[in-house]
Amino acid sequence: MSNLVLQLKDVSIFQGNNLVLSDVNVEVNKGDFVYLIGKTGSGKSSFMKTLYGDLALTQGEGHIVDYDLRKLKEKEIPFLRRKLGVVFQDFKLLTDRTINDNLLFVLRATGWKDKDKMKTRIDEVLDKVAMKTKGFKFPHELSGGEQQRVAIARALLNDPELILADEPTGNLDPQTSIEVMEVLQEINKNGNTILMATHDYALLLKYPSKTLKCDENQIFEVVQRKG
Repeated sequence: MSNLVLQLKDVSIFQGNNLVLSDVNVEVNKGDFVYLIGKTGSGKSSFMKTLYGDLALTQGEGHIVDYDLRKLKEKEIPFLRRKLGVVFQDFKLLTDRTINDNLLFVLRATGWKDKDKMKTRIDEVLDKVAMKTKGFKFPHELSGGEQQRVAIARALLNDPELILADEPTGNLDPQTSIEVMEVLQEINKNGNTILMATHDYALLLKYPSKTLKCDENQIFEVVQRKG
């Protein structure tokens, strides 16, 4: 069994008719923590959207958690997303229901039936992000950092093979960013693979890891100099 959770070969990514990235060759192995950096508009979001099925892959070869992105059918996208955990910059929590009900909604939507198992799983993921006592609260009663922890918990619900974190600290102040980063680091130590788009270079210095950079329609690995 291959350790690769993501492999792109000679991929070109388009937004409409515009070429966003070309000749993309990327591999991510099980257990990796990989940063994706680059200026706004350099293609990070288009890259992420291609990985979770929002943009169709039309050129090159792409495999992610045992799915062939070139052959991905519309009806398979929900199943692909079950094997991925996606964390967004703006949390995307449902504001009209409590944290527990937010997580319950995702479990039901992804085919869980057993009430006791659902409750146990919600407790487990909230515990992992130190939010177990906040399940009864509504999103607006939480700080930005707490909401992002819940979003990470939500991403963990179906024990994903790969977590895609798209600018997860983009809306947070520096101290809260570090707290959220600590949560992601801990999850990674427990064996979850993470690909994180960010423009927060302070985090890269504090938590060095494999880094891919989007620049001039290319993605390449940046070799970090040891201090």
